[in-house]
Amino acid sequence: MTRSAIANDRIVPIGVYPTPVERIEKLGLWVKRDDLTNPDYGGNKVRKLERLLFEARRRGKRRIVTVGAAGSHHVLATALFGARAGFEVDAVLTPQRSTPHVTENLRADLGLGARLATARTYPGAALGMLARSGRDAYLVPVGGSNGVGALGYVDAAFELADQIEAGELPEPDAVVVTVGSGGTAAGLAAGFALAGIRATVVGVLVSAPAFLVAFWTRRLARHVFRQRARGAGALVRADPSSRLELTARYLGAGYGEPTDAGRHAMSVAADVGLSLDLTYTAKCFAAALDCVHSARFSNVLYWHTLSSAPLAPLLEKAPVDVPPKLAKLLR
Repeated sequence: MTRSAIANDRIVPIGVYPTPVERIEKLGLWVKRDDLTNPDYGGNKVRKLERLLFEARRRGKRRIVTVGAAGSHHVLATALFGARAGFEVDAVLTPQRSTPHVTENLRADLGLGARLATARTYPGAALGMLARSGRDAYLVPVGGSNGVGALGYVDAAFELADQIEAGELPEPDAVVVTVGSGGTAAGLAAGFALAGIRATVVGVLVSAPAFLVAFWTRRLARHVFRQRARGAGALVRADPSSRLELTARYLGAGYGEPTDAGRHAMSVAADVGLSLDLTYTAKCFAAALDCVHSARFSNVLYWHTLSSAPLAPLLEKAPVDVPPKLAKLLR
């Protein structure tokens, strides 16, 4: 199936594509630079939001209601790009380990005009979302990882296929990506199956309970695969979840809890110009380094999902301090 056979224009344009692929010879791996999806705020949420905001607009909604941890990249990206697309943004936040990065994201949410509520747990946050729903609201799950948002990473898989065909990189044996809510890994697995890329998607679980996140990721991969294959009128039979190798080895004590392997990976990445965070990408990069050092894979691609755009412009209208109600979220 060619890229043109499944690509469509059902997006609110946000990203700048294709994002580059780079070889880091010193480390023996390739990097897909999705940190550069947008010059104001990049990362993997951009591709998902292009789809989600289009769907909200198609349904005639004026509000986006979403959920995430206190320092959620998804909530911040939704606050920024949702507002730019003309939506009001409500978010229900759950507790997270306090770091300067988390606090800055939370302040940026406020500066961008997002209306923030709190919940102690994700089940409580789901109830909070329902309380803020209504006929004018479009509900977006954690990480933007549903059947709409994950399609953004089917698109990304075909983008990578084009780059392989153009000779920008060899076809990888392993593509290593963070799995927080599952949409990125699921979309890539489905897209690779459709595009004929044979790579294993090594999904590095950073959220708990790991078994439930893994179950959802596999289920979502099968769903978006069927959705896109039908949409293109293609008779493609495959199980994209068989391309997913999901590991909780790098999770450590839980979501947002740093690990020694992550700290080491962050230091190694900094030496080659990549900025990581301890919650998501440091754990993933640690796995990518291990994939390189193992004898299983000859070509490893690390998919970089953390925005590298400076956050300072998004903090210009932000409060200096986090309000007490929200500060309670920071553990």
